[in-house]
Amino acid sequence: MKKLITLAVMLMGIVAFSQNKNAKQSIEVDGVCGMCKARIEKAAIRTKGVKSAVWDLKTHELKLIFDESKTNVETISKKLAAVGHDTKLIKATEEAYKSVDPCCKYRDADVVKAHN
Repeated sequence: MKKLITLAVMLMGIVAFSQNKNAKQSIEVDGVCGMCKARIEKAAIRTKGVKSAVWDLKTHELKLIFDESKTNVETISKKLAAVGHDTKLIKATEEAYKSVDPCCKYRDADVVKAHN
């Protein structure tokens, strides 16, 4: 019985340490301007467990560093969608999208063209 308890404790310890506290991942996030950049980075960094969030305007790539024991890409994507920005995993609701500034309407071809 002691061996079984010892084995169980060791397995729990391994599971606890197996999650990466500095996981790095990139996700694509739609946006068109500096205001979008600020909103995207702010929403990501306010997600519990996110340590760094840098969005590139040209590539639409959001580079993240986060603690996997506290959050994941899906949770971060939900936070981004809540402030009006689409990701590959989660699309922003119409209500959230309408809340962004008129110059940030990345779904509107005329707005995108104006930013090029």
